[in-house]
Amino acid sequence: VQLVESGGGMVQPGGSLSVSCAASGFTFSSSHMSWVRQAPGKGPEWVSSINANGGSTYYADSVKGRFTISRDNAKNMLYLQMNSLKPEDTALYYCARGRQAPYVARGQGTQVTVSS
Repeated sequence: VQLVESGGGMVQPGGSLSVSCAASGFTFSSSHMSWVRQAPGKGPEWVSSINANGGSTYYADSVKGRFTISRDNAKNMLYLQMNSLKPEDTALYYCARGRQAPYVARGQGTQVTVSS
């Protein structure tokens, strides 16, 4: 099982950023997937989840209305579009296989920094 995130970076408050996760080694199209983030000095925080066919999505209250999770099962890719970013969104973002912790697998993560 391999999950590899990409697309992180630095953005100003109010800006947008998209992160991606390439999955391999398992049946991606049958797997519920999640995005989780961890800010410095804090524990992991669930951000969003999506069911296997992409028909149902779930968001933490802190990102609802600003973030959009999506997937492309033909490409084994998971995405997170982040709009109206705030400094408190600064964290290491990683994708995980599963609906909730403990996750079956997770990636190494990509850093998102929101700062002026």
